[in-house]
Amino acid sequence: MPNRYTDVYEQWKREPDVFWAKAAEDIDWFKPPHSVFDPHQGVYGRWFDGGVTNTCHNCIDRHVIAGRGREAAVIFDSAMTGASQIYTFDDLLLEVTAVAAVLKNLGVEKGDRVVIYMPMIPEAVFSMLACARLGAIHSVVFGGFAAQELASRLDSARAKVVIAASCGLEPGRIVAYKPLLDAAIDLADAKPAYCLVVQREQLRADLSEERHELDFAELVTVEKSKKTEIACVAVAAVDPLYILYTSGTTGKPKGVVRDSGGHMVALQWSIRNIYGLRAGDVSWTASDIGWVVGHSYIVYGPLLAGVTTILFEGKPVGTPDAGTFWRVVEHYRVNVLFTAPTAFRAIRRDDPDGTFAFSRDLSSLRALFLAGERADPETLRWAEKLLHVPVIDHWWQTETGWAIVANPIGLEPLPVKPGSPTVPMPGFSVEVLDDAGKAVEPGILGNLVIRLPLPPGCLTTFWEADDRFRETCLQEFPGYYKTADAGFVDDDGYVFIMARTDDIINCAGHRLSTGALEEVCATHPDVAECAVVGVSDAIKGQVPYGFLVLKNGANRAASIIQQEVVDLVRQRVGPVASFRTALILPKLPKTRSGKILRGTIQKIADGETWTMPATIDDPSALDMVAVVLQKSLSFHPSNKIAYKQ
Repeated sequence: MPNRYTDVYEQWKREPDVFWAKAAEDIDWFKPPHSVFDPHQGVYGRWFDGGVTNTCHNCIDRHVIAGRGREAAVIFDSAMTGASQIYTFDDLLLEVTAVAAVLKNLGVEKGDRVVIYMPMIPEAVFSMLACARLGAIHSVVFGGFAAQELASRLDSARAKVVIAASCGLEPGRIVAYKPLLDAAIDLADAKPAYCLVVQREQLRADLSEERHELDFAELVTVEKSKKTEIACVAVAAVDPLYILYTSGTTGKPKGVVRDSGGHMVALQWSIRNIYGLRAGDVSWTASDIGWVVGHSYIVYGPLLAGVTTILFEGKPVGTPDAGTFWRVVEHYRVNVLFTAPTAFRAIRRDDPDGTFAFSRDLSSLRALFLAGERADPETLRWAEKLLHVPVIDHWWQTETGWAIVANPIGLEPLPVKPGSPTVPMPGFSVEVLDDAGKAVEPGILGNLVIRLPLPPGCLTTFWEADDRFRETCLQEFPGYYKTADAGFVDDDGYVFIMARTDDIINCAGHRLSTGALEEVCATHPDVAECAVVGVSDAIKGQVPYGFLVLKNGANRAASIIQQEVVDLVRQRVGPVASFRTALILPKLPKTRSGKILRGTIQKIADGETWTMPATIDDPSALDMVAVVLQKSLSFHPSNKIAYKQ
C-alpha cells in the first residue's frame, strides 16, 4: 500500500538532485552550491560543490539570530559525579567562541587538525564546535584509548593541538588520561605544538611548560571575560569537518573523512524525517562522542535542528543501578532516546522485570531507537512491553554517518518486523549480491551493498588514503559500496542484517548466520544476551559455539540451561546448524560502544594469535572466554582446538 515513505523514496529515485537540493534549503549557506552532485570529483563524486557554509554557524549562531538564544541547547548530566548543567544557545555561543579564540591564539587555522581526547564532559562538545567555527578539522579519540593507538592517530592526523582531560570516570575507578597522552606523544613522530588540558577535580594532572601544556579553563576564562568575538570561518561544502578513526583498526589507522556541506544536509533531514524531532524537542543519544553516533546525534544532528541534546556521563547499569536511564528520561522529559541494544540487554539482565521503570513518569518518551549491534527480537519486544512506545532498530555505520535502513517515524511509522531495521532511506539503494557479484532472490542471504553514489553525509574517502578507500570499499563489487555486512531483503523490501560477512559460519557447506542463531538463543527465558561464533572443526570446517550471559536471578543448573539452548537451536534451525556447544560467561567481551568482539572470541577459540582490541571495555572478559573454552574441551574431546595461553 502506498504511504508517505514510499512517495518520498520514489521522489528521490526519480530526481535525486532535486530531492537533495530541496533538503539543502534547510541549511544556511554563505554561498549556495552551483551543483548538487558532481560525479567527476573525488573518489566517487562530491556533494554541493561550490557551496560555502560553516557547521558551527548552523548549529549555534543561526538559532541565536532567530531569537532562540535562551532555549536549552545542551544538557549535561553526570551520573558519575552528580553534576548537571543546562547550556542555552546563548551559553553555547559564549563557550564555543572562547574555545575558538584560545585555539586561534595557538595558531590553529582553517584546515589544521585538532585531536580531542576527552570523556563525556561539556568541554568536549565546546571543542568540537570551536574547531568547526575555525574551519579546523577535529579528530575525536575515545577518552582512555591506549597510548599506542592514540599515537597512531596523532601521526596520521598530524595534529597541531591536542585537547585532553586530566582523567575520565568509570564505575568504581578513575582513569588517568594524562599519562596515556604523555606516552602517546613520546611514541608519535608527529608531535603537537600544544596540549590543552581540562583539569577535573577528581584527578588533576601536572602540566609541563617544556611540553607546551596549558590549562584549558584558565585560557578559556580569560577569553570569556574579554567577550572575544570569533566569526565563523567560511568553508567549502566539500571541505572536511572531521576525521574519525574506525574502531578496532590494526596497523595504520583508517580515518573516515566527513565533509561539511553534505554532512549537515543529511543530518538535518534525518533528525526530522527519521527521528521525528523538531526544534524544542529533547533528544538523548546515550553513546559517547568518540563514536560516530556521538558525532551525529549527540552533537551535530540535534543542534543543527535546534533540538535540545543530552550529554550523559555514566552507564546504563551500575551508576548507580539499572534505573539510571529512566531517571534521565523523567527528569529532562526526553522525547526520543537512542542507544545501543547492548545497553538494553544490560538493563534487562539486571532488572528483568523492569521494576525501576515503574516508579518513573516516562510519558514524554515517544520512541526508542537502537543501533550499533543487531537488535535481537527478544530485547526489542522486552523494551516495547516495558516502555509502550515504538522501539526502532536501524542500521548504519561509521562510514555512512547516518542510517542506511530505518523506520522513518518522522515521515510515517511503518509496521515493525522484529529482527529487521525496516527499509532503506532516501539516498541508499541497498542490494544483496552473492560472492560473484550477482543479485540474489528475496530471502536469500548475501552481501549487502549500496549502489554508488553514496548520499550526502557519507564518507568521502579515508584520510590521505584514496586508494585504500577504493580497495577496501569499492573494488570487490564495482559500482557499489561494500558494507561488509551480510543479510537479506524480504518480499516486502524489508532489510535484515544478520552478521558481518566475516562472521558467516561455513558449516559443512552450509552458510549460517550468527544473527539467526543468536536470535534463537536469546528466546530462552534465562538468557540476557548472547553471541555465536564459528569455531574451526576438522570435519565440518566450522561449527557454531554459543556464549551466553544469564539474567540476574537465573538460579537453575547451568548444564540444564545450556542443554535447553542447544535443543532450542536444533528445533528451530535444525540439525544442519551443528549447534552443540553453549557456554556461560559472566559478561561478553565488548568494545566501549557495546559491540561484541566476535572476531577476537573466534581467534581465541581457534588458537590463533590475537591482540587486545584498543576499544575493549573490560579486558578481563576475554580471559573469561579462554577459561570457559578450555573447560569445555573435557565435554567435547573430538574438538581439536589449541588455545593460546
